Amino acid sequence: MTTSTLRTLAVFCASANGTHPAYLEAAQELGTALAARNIGLIYGGAKVGLMQAVAEAALRAGGRVVGVIPEVLVDLEVAHHGISELHVVDTMHTRKALMGQKSDAFLILPGGFGTLEEMFEVLAWQTLRLHDKPVLLLNINGFYDPLLAFLDHAVREGMLKSRSRAILLVADTVEDALNQLSVQPH
Repeated sequence: MTTSTLRTLAVFCASANGTHPAYLEAAQELGTALAARNIGLIYGGAKVGLMQAVAEAALRAGGRVVGVIPEVLVDLEVAHHGISELHVVDTMHTRKALMGQKSDAFLILPGGFGTLEEMFEVLAWQTLRLHDKPVLLLNINGFYDPLLAFLDHAVREGMLKSRSRAILLVADTVEDALNQLSVQPH
């Protein structure tokens, strides 16, 4: 995949900002960088936490932002109605499926259960050959170090194949993440 073919990037991230300022800064840097590279942002459609930060930064920089949010979250008044395009769907599963259809790759910022579930689902889809899109974990401030150690442990214990573990790309900076995604075959 070249930068010109990376047209859209699905970003999974928290509905919170977290305790370390580096998480918010990375989300804002990512949104700005996506707009600068003319890469559309596909995200969870919310106006809270890191989701809002990445979307607002992309919008401020002139980028295209597409949100996909389940109806239950719209009803909780967290939908971001100021983005380029907002899709309201029936379930979380439909949300992930639509985000996957609309994106050329997946990037994961820090987050909790929802973010982890989204990441593991697209990784599972890839191991089942349901897609061949790159999946990259943006390991800001070492947030995911324990998870990466666990995945390596799972390989050593024979529960995860080395080739499956290798599909999860890892970067420590936004620039490295976007550079890795720009050279991945698609």
